[in-house]
Amino acid sequence: MTTAPSFTETRFDEVTVLEPAGGGAFPRGNTVVAHGSEATLVLDPSLDVDHDPVDADAVMISHAHEDHIAGLRHFDTAMFAHHDEVGGVRSLQVLLDGYGLTPEERAAVDAQIGDTFALTPGFPEAQGIGDGHVFDLGDVTATVVHLPGHTRGHCGVLVEPTGFFYIADIDLTSFGPMYGDVGSSVDDYLASIARVREVDARWYGTFHQKGVVEGSRDFRERLTAYEGVIHRREERLLEFLDRPRQLHEIVEHRLVYRPHVQMPFVDAVERRTAQLHLERLTRHGQVTRTDDGSFHRT
Repeated sequence: MTTAPSFTETRFDEVTVLEPAGGGAFPRGNTVVAHGSEATLVLDPSLDVDHDPVDADAVMISHAHEDHIAGLRHFDTAMFAHHDEVGGVRSLQVLLDGYGLTPEERAAVDAQIGDTFALTPGFPEAQGIGDGHVFDLGDVTATVVHLPGHTRGHCGVLVEPTGFFYIADIDLTSFGPMYGDVGSSVDDYLASIARVREVDARWYGTFHQKGVVEGSRDFRERLTAYEGVIHRREERLLEFLDRPRQLHEIVEHRLVYRPHVQMPFVDAVERRTAQLHLERLTRHGQVTRTDDGSFHRT
């Protein structure tokens, strides 16, 4: 350990969770370390984590968002991410491409990332892997579980025989799921929620505030409440579409953030979230698009 670390360490058998002050609220997060008899794997090194307290043999990034790669610059070891995410780990500009920003939004988000995270231009040595990839750590394995929706290549990692399932940004917060990227998908997110619901683990670890949930019963109750946020957003959108509305009106109405929240990426998230829900509701026959491009519930 370094002197006066900015996080607390909690051990779950062969897994250690490094929880920052404030409980993992953005821009920070909970870094997970899996210890085997032959190797150590770090998952999502966050803003407060550097190489001093974590002697890693490999690092796995759940998805290419700045808060999940914030501590990666401190590691000189093998780096991995899902094939659909590795481009954003290799290049900060590719990471920004994934947000679907206007030029003005991109400049503001780029500046904010620079001020908060001081990221390098990227980590070109990162390697792409797929669903089911196994990190053999000796007497411990860490298996990659593809959980798209938040992003196209978002992944969790199941550490066995510990029974620790790291589910990254399926974070169980009352704020609810985030799926505002170019590669996001509401249907994929719902399918990923269904997939993690079927996994019986002893502990379930999230990157953000909730941290670690013990026991599958408690976890599934929290997961059901978390999933409900998606459906409530759709209900609110259908209520708002009591008359034809243009996309910009829906963005201003806000499905995700409260009206007072002002950050450079908010409109982009609201825009993409609205588009995804409109496409989904149109497929289900609950919304129609008029000739002038506005949307109305059927």
